[in-house]
Amino acid sequence: MKKIILFITTLLIATAAALGQTTSRWGITAGATINEVHFKQHDIVPSKRALGPQLGVTGEMNFSGIGFGVEGSLLYTLKQGKVNYGERTIWESQGFGDEMVSMHYLDVPLHLKFKYNRLGGAESTIMPMVFVGPQFSFLMHGNHGDINKYSPVSVYLDMGLGCELMERVQLRGGYNFSIGQSFHTKMLDENVAKNRTWYFNVTWFLK
Repeated sequence: MKKIILFITTLLIATAAALGQTTSRWGITAGATINEVHFKQHDIVPSKRALGPQLGVTGEMNFSGIGFGVEGSLLYTLKQGKVNYGERTIWESQGFGDEMVSMHYLDVPLHLKFKYNRLGGAESTIMPMVFVGPQFSFLMHGNHGDINKYSPVSVYLDMGLGCELMERVQLRGGYNFSIGQSFHTKMLDENVAKNRTWYFNVTWFLK
């Protein structure tokens, strides 16, 4: 999987360098995440999905006439999951129960994007798109540090689809999952947890 991430990153850079005629713009992005804290050892403790906000800026570069482009974002993202540590005596005895695990990230997704722009003029009103690429997430803060040890940097594979409205607003839904660990517990043999995240966001591009 790490080789796939490296390949996609290299492809993004090579594509941007090889194609000369481009247009670029940037905009404001806001949305929400639905995150699952997924333990590699499935029976360690039960967990539930939880909501979190997302806010930042997105820039894109489109290659004239072919529908392909590249984009990058700088996003504050809160990824959360409800974990019932109280199911295990070792944590229950310390007063922990059904806890909200909160991870505040600075996310940097890099996407190769394709917009289908052969709609006989309708693309100026609505234009479907798909995207894929790596995401680099830098942890700013994680709670319950007495239970968990967080990875300072996580790498994700990010993918999704959406549409562009009126050549100005992009609506998208996507899914990303961490390649390595997001954190591990400090007790019970350091059980590894990964984030698996669905998200929806809207970008308003400035012209």
